[in-house]
Amino acid sequence: MSIKEKIRSDLKDAMKARETEKRDVLRMLDSSIKNAEIEKGKREEGLNDEEVIELVSRAIKQRKESSEQYKKGGREDLAEKEGSEIEFLSEYLPEQLSEDELRKIISDVISEVGATSKADMGKVMGATMGRVKGQADGNLVKKLLEEIL
Repeated sequence: MSIKEKIRSDLKDAMKARETEKRDVLRMLDSSIKNAEIEKGKREEGLNDEEVIELVSRAIKQRKESSEQYKKGGREDLAEKEGSEIEFLSEYLPEQLSEDELRKIISDVISEVGATSKADMGKVMGATMGRVKGQADGNLVKKLLEEIL
């Protein structure tokens, strides 16, 4: 079962169980998938799992940023809502890499690229994100990369 099919199945289950919050998040995600299919001209064959993971990652990133803004504005209730939406969406991402695994991958990429200073950070970041697509947050990769370089 593809990720897209799993999302649709979970949406139906949430509707039957009257889980309104989960239903709303999954509807939004399903809608984003359909919009992306139309944009990319893939309405017939649909998006592959990698493209769906990219959309899910983007949605999670947006919610994290919103949550931070709500916390700064003193709206803990809205920040909490964003947090629960992140939990629902995280189910559709592959298992996240640990910091140790990430450090090893970053070190391997640094030696492959031949990076020596922070000036090479862009090259290393691009290569690393290509390898860990969907399995690590870009901000965490950037933080670890800055520590290593």
